[in-house]
Amino acid sequence: MTTRIWMQAAALGLSGVLLAGCSDDADDKAAPADDMGVQEQPADNADAKTEKAESDSDMAKAEESGDQANDSATTAEPVSLIFGTGGTSGTYYPIGGALKGVFEASDLIDNVQVVSTGASVQNINNISDGLNHIAIVMSDVAYDAVNGDNQFDGEPVDIQALAGLYPNVVQIVATDDSGIESIADLEGKRVGVGKVGSGVEQSATKVIESAGMSYDDLAQVSHTGYADSVTSMSNGNLDAAFFTSGVPNSSITGLMQSTDITFVPVEGDVADKLLEQYPYYESYTMPAGAPERYDLAEEVDTVAIRNMLIVGSDMRDDVAAELTQRFHDYLNSDKISVAALKQFDADTMNENLVAPVHPGAESVYSSVSGDDAADDSQQAEADSNEY
Repeated sequence: MTTRIWMQAAALGLSGVLLAGCSDDADDKAAPADDMGVQEQPADNADAKTEKAESDSDMAKAEESGDQANDSATTAEPVSLIFGTGGTSGTYYPIGGALKGVFEASDLIDNVQVVSTGASVQNINNISDGLNHIAIVMSDVAYDAVNGDNQFDGEPVDIQALAGLYPNVVQIVATDDSGIESIADLEGKRVGVGKVGSGVEQSATKVIESAGMSYDDLAQVSHTGYADSVTSMSNGNLDAAFFTSGVPNSSITGLMQSTDITFVPVEGDVADKLLEQYPYYESYTMPAGAPERYDLAEEVDTVAIRNMLIVGSDMRDDVAAELTQRFHDYLNSDKISVAALKQFDADTMNENLVAPVHPGAESVYSSVSGDDAADDSQQAEADSNEY
């Protein structure tokens, strides 16, 4: 097409030269302006320019079509994902295992590798470094990362939310013979606060600080995960430990089989300070007489932090949308295999998120909201027809 245009232009140029050689001075003068003051083009030149414009338009359309085809090919290309979770004895890891099959059922997802990690802080760092593509984190750690606070001091991380998950409940368990019945009673005791950099440690630090204490006020600080904390408490080497997870926590359930324990409430001034200072905390009550939730003799008031499913901001929109849609559909199915995922409503996935929502996920929520609005409208119309 380029050769044809060049030949047409050359021919037109030669024709112009020949005409100029045969014309009088009047032919070389500018064409008169029309009534609107716009100068008209000679007929021959107008035709040539029109033909050239059409040719250029054809080329532009062809190039645009090619670009769109390339974009479509890129968009449709399947991806492999590394899914950061947490310790193998916690709740994050089995959730990753359950969602692996859900996500891999998509043509856009080649495979999902679920990896055990140190949980929230490490997961965020791994996404920032490109080591993980999707991860589960606690909202408090995500909030700090987005705002460049605490462990992310002055270095905010560009993460985005796919969905909110179940509440992570701050559960503080003490052995009966430790005499610990309140947060203040932790002073001078041996306490497990979670692995270094984990979301558990983040919440443990905030709870202790809200009670006007620090690690220095404890007799011993053990950076142990759930399994090691349970073992140490069973052996009499720890007086209490923090378990910030869904309810029930299988490690606590196991501990109750061998050791008499007390759940330490987070209430009063301590809870008030947490709720006031940190936007991601919410009140939570562990019920009494619920066999699926420890079958407690009395209810225990504490606080909770919502978990989040996050990705890097560089994730393709179509992939993010696919993950979100499939997760939403899974939550509305009867195939949920992890108890924690039954503890919240799929319709609240986009609520109370402390990180920006990925555009791909946002498109799903907009679509779901639109469907709900349409269903409500249809129901309203049906109701009105009954009268």
